[in-house]
Amino acid sequence: MGDCEQCMVRKLSALKMLKGEEIKAISCAKITKHIKKGEIIFKEDEMLNGVYCISSGVCKLTKLTEKGKEQVVRLVVKGELLGQRSVIINEVANLTATALNDMEVCYIPKQEIIQDLMKNNDFSLSMLRRMAEDLKDAETAIINMAQKSVRKRLAEIILYLCDNFGVDESGYLKVTLSRDDFASIVGTATESVIRTLSQFKKEDLLKTTGKKIRIINREELEMME
Repeated sequence: MGDCEQCMVRKLSALKMLKGEEIKAISCAKITKHIKKGEIIFKEDEMLNGVYCISSGVCKLTKLTEKGKEQVVRLVVKGELLGQRSVIINEVANLTATALNDMEVCYIPKQEIIQDLMKNNDFSLSMLRRMAEDLKDAETAIINMAQKSVRKRLAEIILYLCDNFGVDESGYLKVTLSRDDFASIVGTATESVIRTLSQFKKEDLLKTTGKKIRIINREELEMME
């Protein structure tokens, strides 16, 4: 990907707090990796020896339930870091990271991250804030599942995908999720997602072609109860 000092993606994460020699050291140590759609970046229970900075693309973080079903915890986008929690506390990964489309990531060795955390207080604080925000998002998701209808939660994730990842030249969401992924994120059965999407189509709120979704009536989705 080139020089970390000139990287605009770096400025979207805690890495922006690194200075001078610190960022030069990371630039020399990092490895740029190209990840294909559907490829696993790392697996749950895997010991990580570094963190990943996403340069382009989107991945999903999932947890395997006791029944062997994949639970989508959240989506991770350009500018975010993957694996920092596991690296910092020196434990195996709690989640599996899988590319939802072709991705480019920069792999930064563990020793570089730990060294900078120990020397740079601003970097440490920024990393801590990011993990606190992740925890807050997780708490909010739990509350939403208890308080919001399936229709509203599904409308919100569709709007989230549109706002964060955009649409293609035909107006369809660029990021395509399976019905199982939608069900996992929304916190309901796959059959319920299929039924709700069918209702949205009948109400002329959206159009679907296979797995692809195009928003027809954004205002109604935003006002969904």
